[in-house]
Amino acid sequence: MNNEIIYVYIVSLGCSKNFIDTEVMAAALITRGIGITDDPGEASIYLINTCAFIPPARTEAEENINEAIDWKTDFPEGKIIVTGCLTQWDKKRQYIEKYPEIDSWLGIDELTLLPEIIAGLYSSDENQKHVTCNISPKYLYNDKTPRLQLTPAHYANIKIAEGCDNRCAYCSIPSIRGNLRSRTQKSIIKEARSLIKNGVKELLIIAQDTTAFGREKKNNKDNLATLLTELDKIEGRHWIRVHYLHPEGITDDIISALANSKHIIPYLDIPLQHISDNVLKKMNRRVSSEQIKNTLKKLKKNIPKLVIRTTFLTGFPGETEEDFNELKHFITEWKFERLGVFPFYPEPNTKAAAMENQIPFELAQKRAEDLYSIHQQNSLELNNNLVGHKFEVIIDTVEGENIIGRTYMDSPEIDNTVIIKSNNDLSEGALIDIKVMSATEFELTGIEI
Repeated sequence: MNNEIIYVYIVSLGCSKNFIDTEVMAAALITRGIGITDDPGEASIYLINTCAFIPPARTEAEENINEAIDWKTDFPEGKIIVTGCLTQWDKKRQYIEKYPEIDSWLGIDELTLLPEIIAGLYSSDENQKHVTCNISPKYLYNDKTPRLQLTPAHYANIKIAEGCDNRCAYCSIPSIRGNLRSRTQKSIIKEARSLIKNGVKELLIIAQDTTAFGREKKNNKDNLATLLTELDKIEGRHWIRVHYLHPEGITDDIISALANSKHIIPYLDIPLQHISDNVLKKMNRRVSSEQIKNTLKKLKKNIPKLVIRTTFLTGFPGETEEDFNELKHFITEWKFERLGVFPFYPEPNTKAAAMENQIPFELAQKRAEDLYSIHQQNSLELNNNLVGHKFEVIIDTVEGENIIGRTYMDSPEIDNTVIIKSNNDLSEGALIDIKVMSATEFELTGIEI
């Protein structure tokens, strides 16, 4: 590499957990004198951090790879690097063979080696054009890892663990991201303090399963309950939001920590996936319908104003009409405030893909649409009931008179929004109080008070 600055154009696909990897790579580049640009026309390198969890994610990755290849047609000296989950998923090297135009494929363990990989691409050694991927990744960033915050300045993700040991029958995450490995509580607290000190107003706590935090370590006293208790002690006016809690792992200690907190907002992301015991058992969810309902009742009883985001999977192998109707009734009865529904995809190399009684995808999709239709009706009813109420809102966007924010009930980019009317000069990240004036299915309008 000569003395001319190399610029990298970055595309980050998939979830917030993957986005943290992108932030780590961005910092690794900058600390080594490599620039980042949001204009591919200025870039020497086109970097795609991929998701590969289900077929639509891989399709999106392919679409972006094809865009990068088109870019390379206009910039023949340019290099393309593909990182992340697609490289880890591609055990048979089918994508690597399909796209010879890609200069380098990196797995999860190799993300921090990106500057060295780029240097190799600009050396005379053609052998540098290869795949660098540990098939059983062990990487986990910590508070000392350079990380460039690429979210808006007022909110940030904190990944408390990586990988997963749950082995749900439909899920390929363990084979992609590896086994569970948790950070130390001390490291997480240090990172949280630093982010809040630098102006972050909302911390999003994430992992494949946050309830599993610390579970793999023997004689370890750190767990999600103790972590949340310590995080809540950090002073300031800010929110802490917890995502991805497996219902099996929600203990009384966790509920107590949530109920007695000052900063942890009453919002939990709990992917339930189904409610029929028949389907839950086949999914290897290790939790029964009765246990799920009891946990939900206990949460609602102990945490006033609790909002639950959840997801469900339709068309799992062997899902009968009776199973589906049970799920349909459950969603109608519980009126979850935030909900996503996905049709089942038979993911290769998972137990579910080899199961008998596969459901036609069209039927799985129709069932998903039916459930989401129920949620739309529930959401409109819930939002209409909020008219006249007052809420603290965090401001996400200010563009002239166009001011968009969120209540505690809404996680950034995935949940509802609030259109805010105000006579004051507001800035992104401000926490203000509003009164709800009107509502639609997924949007509120409020006036600052």
